[in-house]
Amino acid sequence: MTFQLGSALLDACVLAVLSRGDTYGYVLTQQVRAVIEVSESALYPVLRRLQKDGCLSTYDQPYQGRNRRYYRITERGKDCLRSYRAQWQTYKERVDWILSPEEGRENDEG
Repeated sequence: MTFQLGSALLDACVLAVLSRGDTYGYVLTQQVRAVIEVSESALYPVLRRLQKDGCLSTYDQPYQGRNRRYYRITERGKDCLRSYRAQWQTYKERVDWILSPEEGRENDEG
């Protein structure tokens, strides 16, 4: 079973990968794919949007006679990632509560 992936979660995953260091599209795709199913062609519009929103910057590096475009998280991107992480924690706790076996749940309203 695969859960539907929202754009906010994909943004958060991309920003999280880039928070660990600059990288180029193929490597970024492979790292995101390790946890969620996403195609390289689906990832590039996300990267362009995050760049347009000021969350990412880019630079080119020569590699074997061609240029590779690298992505770097900006300060605005780091702020967005902190917000996504906080939202994820709340969401995760709520989903964990509802999916947990009834006998394992606390009797609070969550």
